[in-house]
Parts: sequence; structure tokens; C-alpha cells
Amino acid sequence: MKQRFSEEQILAILRDGELAPTKAEVCRKHGISEQTYYRWQRQYRDMEVDQLRRLKQLEQENARLKKLVADQALAHEALKEVLAKRGLR
Repeated sequence: MKQRFSEEQILAILRDGELAPTKAEVCRKHGISEQTYYRWQRQYRDMEVDQLRRLKQLEQENARLKKLVADQALAHEALKEVLAKRGLR
């Protein structure tokens, strides 16, 4: 799913919301619902841009490592099947 706003933009909107008189005004200005604003606020609370970038980098690395482990598990199972068919196991 493609996000309409980047994480940096979301943080800027949340900072804008801290200074605005009402959250509804900020939401209207940026074309988002108040529900979205509060969800972002929960999700990105107390984060800076560099922390957010690091989090995304770690999430990507984690996904890559999970894929690597899954590939190794498949290869391991395939080898087990080959050995079982040959009667070596």
C-alpha cells in the first residue's frame, strides 16, 4: 500500500498540530481525518526524523533476515526429503 505522506511529512504535520489552536484545523489544512491524526500521534509519538529513518532501516533489515531464514529452512527441508528418498536418513 502506497502511503500518501512520507514519514517526514507526517512528523511535520504532527509538529504543526502541536502549535495549532485545534486539531481539526490541522487536519483540514492537510486533508486528513482526525482519526488519522491521532493514529499517527500514537504511532510516531516523541520520534525525530533521524530516529524514524533508523527504525525504517531496522525494519527493512529485519524483513531481509526473515526472508533469509525462511529460504534456509526451505533448503533444509528439501535436503531432508532428498536424503529420506535415498535412504540415507
